[in-house]
Amino acid sequence: MEFIQNNWGWILLGFVIITIVLMYNSLIARKNMVENMFGSIDALLKQRYDMIPNLVASVREYMKHEREVLEEITKLRSAAINAKSDDEKIDIENRFESLLSKLMVNIENYPQLKANENFLKLQEALKDIEDRISAARRAYNQAVTDYNNAVEMFPANLIAKAFNFKRKKVFEIPESERENVNVGDLFRK
Repeated sequence: MEFIQNNWGWILLGFVIITIVLMYNSLIARKNMVENMFGSIDALLKQRYDMIPNLVASVREYMKHEREVLEEITKLRSAAINAKSDDEKIDIENRFESLLSKLMVNIENYPQLKANENFLKLQEALKDIEDRISAARRAYNQAVTDYNNAVEMFPANLIAKAFNFKRKKVFEIPESERENVNVGDLFRK
């Protein structure tokens, strides 16, 4: 009888240790998935940032009046490339996204630019990269949500707290892009 009682203690301790190891490994796997997804976004953003000088050069001649938008896009591109943290990159990217949208709206006022073959190819490449960035953001946000749930839900939250796992930030749409589009304004241009 004493042998059985002693073994139950070891069995219980083994079960607790295995549970802790499994929870820890699950948190590590989710954290790594978030980092992997962010790396995918980062690669796509780098590709987009590499296209920006070509876009600015193509558009500069036509859009002398919108020079401030082009200059701000160039500044944000440099800031994004030199960002120190994922959160800083996300914040810069949200501002960058807003300016890029503003630039594309302004381009509508320049029919001769829209007819330029090089610009059309560049615009198509940018549209493609934007679609890929959007898909990567959705995958990243899902990975972040899974990770954040694991960090906050009991009992894994105890392990997360003990090993200093912190919540991650998701990509969010800038406030200016959350406003409803007035379709009537689009037809008045």
